[in-house]
Amino acid sequence: MKNIYLKILDEISKNSSLALATVTRASGSTPRKSGSSALFGNNGLIMGTIGGGVVEGRVHKLVTEALISKKSCHPHFDLAYDISRKEEAICGGEVNVLIDVNLQNSLGIFELMKQSISEGIPGVLITMVTPESEKTVLINRYWFTKDSLSVLPEEFHLKIKQVADSMIQAANPYDYREMELSLQGKEPSSTFFLESVLPLKKLIIAGAGHIGKALAHLGSMLAFEVTVIDDRSEYANKSNLPDADYIVVRNIGEALRSIEKDKNTFVVIVTRGHMDDAAALKQCIGAEFAYLGMIGSRGKVAQMRREFLANGWATEEQWAMIDAPVGLEINSETVEEIAISIAAQLVLVRNSK
Repeated sequence: MKNIYLKILDEISKNSSLALATVTRASGSTPRKSGSSALFGNNGLIMGTIGGGVVEGRVHKLVTEALISKKSCHPHFDLAYDISRKEEAICGGEVNVLIDVNLQNSLGIFELMKQSISEGIPGVLITMVTPESEKTVLINRYWFTKDSLSVLPEEFHLKIKQVADSMIQAANPYDYREMELSLQGKEPSSTFFLESVLPLKKLIIAGAGHIGKALAHLGSMLAFEVTVIDDRSEYANKSNLPDADYIVVRNIGEALRSIEKDKNTFVVIVTRGHMDDAAALKQCIGAEFAYLGMIGSRGKVAQMRREFLANGWATEEQWAMIDAPVGLEINSETVEEIAISIAAQLVLVRNSK
């Protein structure tokens, strides 16, 4: 899922009544794990999920009440009901969900996060939850990067910094940790939730045809920053590619040569023909990337390999880094199935890294 905190910044100007629900602890069999979030407005779910079904319905009810009272809460849900109780969840697990209805208090932190992410800097979002009453909590947030930490209570600074440093070092996008800290002789204690927030991986799609369009849609859903390149303006436009973050209308080879590529970049070549595929591929040989894939039949790929090696455009080692034909083998036939096979390959590589 793309960054839900940045979505809050987009929504807050047009929807002052927003609530963020986050699974802070999950045990046993649960529909979603710690760190899963959903953003709600007066008219219901805006983005994300905490598992759907009964749990999300119950959370939505609490959100509606909390938006009226303006009191945040941190309820516990037991999902281990008997199957005969049709109105309840029967997963067998338990979850805690933090419901924050005072998001305006954290906008400054979300802006710091936005700036860091735009600069390609990973960080850790720190959410401090302190009981206010039996049913309500106070929420404070802080933003941590390797070079800075927004003002955190001094007594907690060192312990939290050590954990946050290790999270940035690990660079695991699903890293979500809980720490309970208190001042000696003082109650109540506060619980800190630390969430790893990394810049999105970049997906560059060379080709805005049917497969490129379908892949752009899936790539956006799978939380890639999607750029699509094509020299045909009738294909490379926002109407045809509504899910792309960036659209480049330019000679594909020239565009790929000028676009910055690094270890967080995934490149998929799905142009309309052999010549454009070769032009795109030439600009990727020797560049740094997380993944490079190219569409084509096995015969076409073998022919291109001979051509690239014979002309010195690639070495054996460089060609071995290209995934061609691109995509997992799922016996795909249709455009959509081919796009799914490619998207699945991207997720596999991203999660393996």
